Amino acid sequence: MAGSDIKITSSSGGQFDAYLAAPDTGAGPGVVIVPAVHGVIGNIRNYADDLAANGCLVAAIDPFWRTDPGPTGPDDPPSRASSRAKPRIKLIEQGVADVADALANLKARPECNGRTATMGFCYGGPYAVLGATRLGCDAGISYHGTKVETYFDELELNSGSATISLHWGDLDHAAPPHCQQGAAELNEKMANLDVIIYPGVLHGYMMKDHATAYNQEAYDTSFARTLEILTGLQDAPQRGAA
Repeated sequence: MAGSDIKITSSSGGQFDAYLAAPDTGAGPGVVIVPAVHGVIGNIRNYADDLAANGCLVAAIDPFWRTDPGPTGPDDPPSRASSRAKPRIKLIEQGVADVADALANLKARPECNGRTATMGFCYGGPYAVLGATRLGCDAGISYHGTKVETYFDELELNSGSATISLHWGDLDHAAPPHCQQGAAELNEKMANLDVIIYPGVLHGYMMKDHATAYNQEAYDTSFARTLEILTGLQDAPQRGAA
């Protein structure tokens, strides 16, 4: 089923755009995607459609709706994408409420079974952690996430039983060695965390229109692990349920 553009009401006032993709039949986990600085571009929409085809209800949200709404386009100056995410940590913290509002929207729909996950690409990567630690999500998945290491302490202390899956290429310029090393150390301590590092793979490897960075093998492995996690939420009890 083709997805659709919707408006989500913000708890702080106003509305923001999201792309909604629903399964053809039945109900599955609600997944909120927070994209890279380019916004909800074709790659993100297609990925949402692929998740919906595998039984998920998905909303890909615009995290920049307050100051610079909409996706970046091929005719936009590169500075638009790079400038919209500054100051980055402040915007990420502000976006937690948007993710919460999107989760509430999904959980109110009959296509959602009550289980939830957050998913982030690049800029959106930290929400794989924050969805679990602050919003009670059952899972969080990050692909070549930036600034995820800022929240490692929070991840270790507050993720509970949520499944967290973090993916990077070992040549990712936006995930420096201390980030990947810190993730590997947490991976040794946390049973609910898996960290996958892809040898020889660059930042942005999940983006099919990024000719330099896209890596089919890493993409396929990431998608397979993602489906494994989300399929596990099809019938599993909600986090915190008796």
